[in-house]
Order: sequence, then C-alpha cells, then structure tokens
Amino acid sequence: QEQLVESGGGLVQAGGSLRLSCTVSESISGFPMGWFRQSAGLERHFIAAINSQGDSTKYADSVQGRFTISRERAKHTLYLQMNNLKPEDTGVYRCAVKVTRNLSWYYMHWQEYEYRGQGTQVTVSS
Repeated sequence: QEQLVESGGGLVQAGGSLRLSCTVSESISGFPMGWFRQSAGLERHFIAAINSQGDSTKYADSVQGRFTISRERAKHTLYLQMNNLKPEDTGVYRCAVKVTRNLSWYYMHWQEYEYRGQGTQVTVSS
C-alpha cells in the first residue's frame, strides 16, 4: 500500500519559517505532486504544485513569493519551504500525488489527486 508521510509542522511566530517534508512510497514518487492546506472547517485550499521533473511549479496567490515547492526524487520526498509565515497560513498541510501519464504538468485541484497524506499541523501565532 502506497504511503505519504508529512513532517516538519509546528508552532511558529508570524514572520517565521518552516520546512515541510512529504516522503512517499517509491512506486508513486515519480508523479506530479502538490500541497494543500486544510482549515478547521475541513475545506482544502490549494497551496502549491509541481510536475514530475520538478521544473514546472504553480502557487496560490496568497503564498506566491513566500513559499517554495521542490522535490528530491532520489529521496522520494517533496518539500515546502515556508517563509514570512502569517496567521492565516495556519492549518493542516497535506501532500498529494497525481497518478498520470502527463508527467510534465501540475495539478491544482484536490479531487484530481489519487493519493493523499494525513497532514502535518502548522500554527502561526500573531
């Protein structure tokens, strides 16, 4: 059974930084991936996405210029570097994997992803 395990969350003051990691099973590590934030109301917000090769990325307007998505295929790991954090960034951050033949594209909608992690909590205090 394929697995996705997020880590790196925590409590940080506004303006601080965190680096999230998502390690996945080797069998699904070569596909496009994404990060989503789940709020208290369970609504899932797109944060960032990356294609298989790692050379094409997309960000939500709210995090553009502050967050960076990247991947290290040799370690089967996806990253999200989060800088200048704001209280509205608070939530459970979940990674996801899109199984597709179109490896050069990225995907922005939660429903498009077949594999999803349980998430890591990020709390930003003001």
